[in-house]
Amino acid sequence: MCQKRLIALEWRAFALPGFQPFETIPMRKIDTLIHARWVVPVDGPARVLENHAVAVHHGTIEAVLPCAEARAMFEADEVIELDSHALLPGLINTHTHAAMNLMRGIANDMPLMPWLTEHIWPIEGEFMSPEFVADGTDLAMAEMLRCGTTCFNDMYFFPDVVAERVEAVGMRATVGMIVIDFPTVWAANADEYLEKGLALRDAWRGHERISTVFAPHAPYTVSDEPLEKIRTYADEMDLRVHMHVHETAFEVNDAQQKTGKRPLERLKDMGLLTPNFLAVHMTQLTDDEIATCATHGVHVLHSPESNLKLASGLCPVQRLVDAGINVALGTDGAASNNDLDMIGEMRTAAFIGKIAADDAAAVSADTVLRMATLNGAEALGIADHTGSITPGKAADLCAIDLDAIETRPTFDPVAAVVYNASREQVTDTWVAGQRLLTDRRLTTLDEADLRERAADWRQKLAAQDKNEDSQ
Repeated sequence: MCQKRLIALEWRAFALPGFQPFETIPMRKIDTLIHARWVVPVDGPARVLENHAVAVHHGTIEAVLPCAEARAMFEADEVIELDSHALLPGLINTHTHAAMNLMRGIANDMPLMPWLTEHIWPIEGEFMSPEFVADGTDLAMAEMLRCGTTCFNDMYFFPDVVAERVEAVGMRATVGMIVIDFPTVWAANADEYLEKGLALRDAWRGHERISTVFAPHAPYTVSDEPLEKIRTYADEMDLRVHMHVHETAFEVNDAQQKTGKRPLERLKDMGLLTPNFLAVHMTQLTDDEIATCATHGVHVLHSPESNLKLASGLCPVQRLVDAGINVALGTDGAASNNDLDMIGEMRTAAFIGKIAADDAAAVSADTVLRMATLNGAEALGIADHTGSITPGKAADLCAIDLDAIETRPTFDPVAAVVYNASREQVTDTWVAGQRLLTDRRLTTLDEADLRERAADWRQKLAAQDKNEDSQ
């Protein structure tokens, strides 16, 4: 028999015969009820909700309410008690090259162009294949889930394989339709890149967790003709365009010497700067360029640790925020970061953002948490579905245990997550209500198998990189 909750009615001494002092109301059956010490919605009037619960049914957030009320209102198939945890929206990594996890640490301590031309591109030329992308993407998704990331925006070869692996694992992703001028094993020319990209878009159109964007690599690797086609397609289909822009001073100076224009000016003249444009890195910006991006609604995808490791420069985050530009957060690939740790990325973004602005109040903990969640969803065009703990959105969530010595005492859970916590404190991760990480254990990926596959690729790639160094 269904449990009942009792709502007390006011007793009256003069109650008529037959008056019932209690009314019975059936409890609502749901899939999951998650009780947390703190719920951090990111969006809405409340910054932090203490001792609240999130009700989840059919992959969707049904309600966010005090624990006592939730226990009285819902009967759940699974009840999860997180007495010392902060429950957050799943983190959104807006800039990745997931399969490059297989090249983590293969070339260190050098600037972008030598890193690319002398190490990364030769290895890709030798080993790029569907198997490489599948194994590297699985390794990346395992790492991301273990740090609370539920969604990533990818730019790499064989995006069809990336989408297949995302579907199998249960994550959420925006998969890039890569375009580059030179031939690779994925495509022979820009037209073939676009043809395959559009076929990918058709294959996954309407999927609840997988979407597509155009992903021209960079202004220095994609010429005008394919960019004009991308602009036309993006306008017609209302699709995002994800591109590295103004990553280094060398890139900007080289473009000026060759074309007489800075890359952003060229992209503006081509009509690419719109609210669908996602500009990655953006470390070299003038005040006029910031104003241009604000006017055209451009989103900026900030990858601070990759920029630091490659000595590319500092993105002026607070100036962008002050100009009204949506700034989201990404890790870049593990080959240049060297991890996909969005919790660490938040801390780095906050700290260097303060230095770049010469202001300790700049790029606050709340700002970077929003960059890593709702701002990312807005950049990817999926804010109606994810990015905050809001009834009606998908139950994309992560739980961070703040009971560790390193995060005690906890005066402010948001600050504790951004400034103190580590990814090892992430205990659980849900995507669309499915628990993909349970008590630090992956549920849809085999960790032992991942280690074996990574070891096999290490042996192959290390031999190739050694050969390149000896030539």
